[in-house]
Amino acid sequence: MAPLAALLLLLLLAASSNAAALAKPLEYHSFAATPLSPHSYTAPAAAAADEDAFGGSLAAVAAGEEEPAVRFRVVHRDAFAVNATAAELLRHRLRRDRRRAARISKAAAGGAAANGTRAGGGGGVAAPVVSGLAQGSGEYFTKIGVGTPATPALMVLDTGSDVVWLQCAPCRRCYDQSGPVFDPRRSSSYGAVGCAAPLCRRLDSGGCDLRRRACLYQVAYGDGSVTAGDFATETLTFAGGARVARVALGCGHDNEGLFVAAAGLLGLGRGSLSFPTQISRRYGRSFSYCLVDRTSSSSSSSSGTGSSPGSRSSTVTFGPAAVAPSASASFTPMVRNPRMETFYYVQLVGISVGGARVPGVAESDLRLDPSSGHGGVIVDSGTSVTRLARPAYSALRDAFRGAAAGLRLAPGGFSLFDTCYDLGGRKVVKVPTVSMHFAGGAEAALPPENYLIPVDSRGTFCFAFAGTDGGVSIIGNIQQQGFRVVFDGDGQRVGFAPKGC
Repeated sequence: MAPLAALLLLLLLAASSNAAALAKPLEYHSFAATPLSPHSYTAPAAAAADEDAFGGSLAAVAAGEEEPAVRFRVVHRDAFAVNATAAELLRHRLRRDRRRAARISKAAAGGAAANGTRAGGGGGVAAPVVSGLAQGSGEYFTKIGVGTPATPALMVLDTGSDVVWLQCAPCRRCYDQSGPVFDPRRSSSYGAVGCAAPLCRRLDSGGCDLRRRACLYQVAYGDGSVTAGDFATETLTFAGGARVARVALGCGHDNEGLFVAAAGLLGLGRGSLSFPTQISRRYGRSFSYCLVDRTSSSSSSSSGTGSSPGSRSSTVTFGPAAVAPSASASFTPMVRNPRMETFYYVQLVGISVGGARVPGVAESDLRLDPSSGHGGVIVDSGTSVTRLARPAYSALRDAFRGAAAGLRLAPGGFSLFDTCYDLGGRKVVKVPTVSMHFAGGAEAALPPENYLIPVDSRGTFCFAFAGTDGGVSIIGNIQQQGFRVVFDGDGQRVGFAPKGC
């Protein structure tokens, strides 16, 4: 019996060792629980000169100079709010988010196209002296110059769309925009695209004006907004002077819907007509962006305390420099959806809470089915809140609630959030860590501000994830804040570099 007793003893020791490993203390962040300001405010960018808000002159570089990269500053739409409270802006942002997530789910499954009609991305709003409460789904904007000489244009940036377009004179129907409407008749670099041109054939549903033999485009959005007109090529100028010639874009003479103030949209998707693809011969297929925390900047500006919101800027970089400064980034392979080429898919393999993997976040619930286009995970600049397939979200939420048992739950939830906490009167609290794990070993360890956000001035904070039954999961821009997110099209990978702004 001695050998059997020894074997039993070894099994008991192994079991106790496993139990000790499982009982490893959870990991926590210290989190400053700063509620939203109750006061209405006008954001600094709304009163700033355009070049101040967007980081420099649109004047072109001197002839013969070569610009090694395209870099420009981007601004969140809330930076243009006029006489609005932070809570009002949040409520409207979450409403926009619902509509965008629904459109993306439909597009990912092949129910919409991104290059001609039925596109899945959103139009946008915001410009100096525009209320942050206007409708539309654009979240980040930049100022560019269109044509020669350059006409300034405020453009929505969107990784969920491909076609570049803007409003053009003469207008049959145009919505109100900030600044002058671009008139192609006054530009020496404007070029019409013929019906038989290869560029025209790239449109999912291009048309032809037989009289003029001119290529026509139309992009319709899920909210009923539409832009239509001539498909053409034009020179774009960016802050700092970089000029990109012969960019294919839609010159919209017939536009209506919820765009409100932006001149048009700069599509950053993976498709053949997107801006990154079009400039790839000169700059390569890579770009990166870093989005700063807009909530903290609006709170500090409204209360008159804190650092200046201009001390850090959201930026986008195209070219080799987009990848070069990302030595600290961890990369995961891009995944292709053959039914929707626009979106940037990645393989999310797990999530940790408090340093421990959540067993119920199963890779199978988050995997793309290439035959149907169902499932999968995309990284999106225009969606705010990360949405996970319902089983994965439920497991993550329950794990977070269990690890945050020391915090007082607030009853009822808020908007699309079902897990909120009453932190009123508390300055600093301990919150469990949250990390996202991707194929290839990449990890995004989220700062607490990226998953526990204030929703009112009373001290209510919500867990900023949500569940979805729409098929595709989406990593939103709240979770991306502070990371330099690298879309390395040349290497077919996506990277996350912490503290990249």
